[in-house]
Amino acid sequence: MGYLINWFFIAEKIRKQSEEIQAVTLSDYIENYFNDEKHVLRLISVVIIFSCMMGYVAAQLIAIGKTFDAIFGVPHVLSISVGGIIVLGYTMMGGVRAVAWTDFIQGLIMVFGLVVVSLVAVQNLGGFSAMLVEVEQVSPTTLEWMGGESIAAFFGSMVGLLGIGLGYPGQPHVVTRYMAAKNTQVIKNGTWIALGWGLLIYSSSILLGICGQVLFPGLEDPEHLFPKAAEQLLPTFLTAIVLIGVLSAIMSTISAQILVAASTVAHDIYSKMLKQSLSHKRIILVSRLTVLLLGLGAMLIALGETRVIFWFVLFAWSGLGASFGPLILFTLYWKETSRQGAIAGMLTGFVITLVWKIKGFSDSVIYELVPAFLLSSLAIYFVS
Repeated sequence: MGYLINWFFIAEKIRKQSEEIQAVTLSDYIENYFNDEKHVLRLISVVIIFSCMMGYVAAQLIAIGKTFDAIFGVPHVLSISVGGIIVLGYTMMGGVRAVAWTDFIQGLIMVFGLVVVSLVAVQNLGGFSAMLVEVEQVSPTTLEWMGGESIAAFFGSMVGLLGIGLGYPGQPHVVTRYMAAKNTQVIKNGTWIALGWGLLIYSSSILLGICGQVLFPGLEDPEHLFPKAAEQLLPTFLTAIVLIGVLSAIMSTISAQILVAASTVAHDIYSKMLKQSLSHKRIILVSRLTVLLLGLGAMLIALGETRVIFWFVLFAWSGLGASFGPLILFTLYWKETSRQGAIAGMLTGFVITLVWKIKGFSDSVIYELVPAFLLSSLAIYFVS
């Protein structure tokens, strides 16, 4: 759902609109759209982006630690530190161009790895039909329509899962890619490529998860499934390629998120808010220092935290999605949106996300993005 909303209803419109108002970053877009000369909108957006991106990057670093722990038994402290240094190094030295090329290459490796492992897992169980029989014996509720849950529980789970899609319009590292597109044709081509890629990745992930219940029934940490499956089902050289695929997915995500934060500081704060004239060398220096600061902060969080990776990802996803998603949709489709409404919407989305998560309502009621997105939308509408 999120992919569809972004590519069909946001990508081309925000590309054109950001070009018209000369916006380079998401903070640029919000400030220029409302002609906010006091920079209040920019400041709020910068704080939200930087704080959420740090949690995001920490989640990816934890994933690096779990990958090496699952396959090699390497202590997570060492793997997180080494992985973080490598990603920070090429992001600081190469910038946008390096990230664009590494994203492309890493994306190909990631798709290859996930598809191969999922298909080999099915084959290992004797084919698709045999797999269904095996899964039925091990976990009868897995293939049921409602997963063995009550109607109320199933409905709540579905609302939460579909609610994750609400976060797509508000992700700065995604939206800025649309803003940077050269023309309409690039968006059109990107739409079908992205949808095909998403279908392949997510269907392979689901298939591997189902097979994993039969192949690894006693697995303590579900997030070890992919590397464990690769290690035990594939030849050594293919396992190495798949491991590279896992790390590729992590590294491409980290680099994209770090660059968003770097541009936020160098462009949005130093240049726009502090009115400092930036030479090319100064831009590079400020950006690299930001990359280093964010990376080190994320590494400290990752080293001291053992939560599930998905916990961090969902929290950061919700914080960004609820803060910016409703506002972007309103600016594209409702011309009555005001500066005051934008401020109210961003603050409401971010605060509700924090409170909902801290109070534990995400586990007992529903994923925080759903109420945060809804209340942010209402705040924008009524305050405007």
